[in-house]
Amino acid sequence: MMALAFLTQTLRIAIPYLFAAAGGVMTERVGIIGLTLEGYMLGGAFGAAVGSLATGNPWIGLAAGALGGLVFALLYGLGAIRFRADQVVVGIAVNLLAIGLTRVLLRFLYDSSSNSPRVPGFNVTSSGSGFGALAQNPLVWMGFLALPLVAWILYRTPLGLRIRAVGEHPAAAISLGVPVTRVRWTAVALSGILAGLGGAYLALDQHQFTDQMTALRGFIALAATIFGRWDPKRVALACLLFAAAETLQIHLQGVGAFPSQFVEMIPYVLTIVALAGVVGRAVPPAALGRAPE
Repeated sequence: MMALAFLTQTLRIAIPYLFAAAGGVMTERVGIIGLTLEGYMLGGAFGAAVGSLATGNPWIGLAAGALGGLVFALLYGLGAIRFRADQVVVGIAVNLLAIGLTRVLLRFLYDSSSNSPRVPGFNVTSSGSGFGALAQNPLVWMGFLALPLVAWILYRTPLGLRIRAVGEHPAAAISLGVPVTRVRWTAVALSGILAGLGGAYLALDQHQFTDQMTALRGFIALAATIFGRWDPKRVALACLLFAAAETLQIHLQGVGAFPSQFVEMIPYVLTIVALAGVVGRAVPPAALGRAPE
């Protein structure tokens, strides 16, 4: 029973990582740095809370969450693609804008600096291990399908071929008539939607939006993208690994045998160790981070 509970909690924690990492794979394979996943998730979480609370319908909240992620993705695209600004600088700016804007809107709409009122989520009935409740949440199944969907797009569709071509050699893609700018915009927009759904999951699962509730999950999802070497299957396994580390951290905190400060470091230390083992061996898309031609 304990093993099943551990697995259930790992899967539940992995869902936002799977959504955000799917967006990370999409944007990085087209040559755009996925530094803004944190901002997309935060915008998605806030949009989901506002939409669900305003209408009483979590499905509308989910759509609003996707829209929230898309808005920040379009802002990123405006700076990184349209104006060819440094992608790292623009990415940091978008993340900071997401933190500040959601905080201001939280105060403006709900007169609170910390959290929104309770919002409707998907109705589930709990079970002994929690697995039954997990299986009843449609966002869980959507999260499990996010990376397989990205894999299908990348390797089975003309759009995916263009994304990979643009990410590897945009000049050659242009010579073949591929609309590089349009392909990049499409990939960035899809990235924002996917990561926004990850943020929406957090808000609807917790039935509220709280200030900075993503808690660096976007950066861990980016680390999973790099650790998985931009391959959807490997990225999915990396997300599960990081989620298992976070689950272990929660269980160790409950035991109380170790200082909480060290226990809380586990997911982040694992992220650093994992990336340290990959950097230098992983080969990113050749055009990653380069300004559009």
